[in-house]
Amino acid sequence: MESFQMSVTPWPEDRSPKPQQIEAAMKAEALPYYRWSNGPSDVYGIHRHNYHKVIYVVSGSITFELPQTHRRIELTRGDRLALPAGVDHGAVVGPDGVVCLEGHQ
Repeated sequence: MESFQMSVTPWPEDRSPKPQQIEAAMKAEALPYYRWSNGPSDVYGIHRHNYHKVIYVVSGSITFELPQTHRRIELTRGDRLALPAGVDHGAVVGPDGVVCLEGHQ
C-alpha cells in the first residue's frame, strides 16, 4: 500500500460546489463511503482509528483538532481531509451543522 499522508485539500474551483460534484469527487477516490451529519456544536472527543479516513464536507463546517501537532483545521463545503490511521484527532461541528461523505482505506 502506498504511503498515506495527512492532507487538507480545498475545493479546486469556487467555494460553492454542488453536492453532486462533491459526491463525484468521492466516487473518484474508489473507496466505499457513507454520508453522516451532526448538529451545530456537536463535539467528538480526542480519539484515533486503525484505518485511513478520507472526508469531504458536503455542507456546513467542522473543525478538527490534532493535539500531536497543536493544529486546528476548519473544513467547509468541498474541502477534503485525508487522515492516516493512528492519528489522534477530535472535532467540533460548526454553527450550521455539517454533512460529510467519509471513506476508509
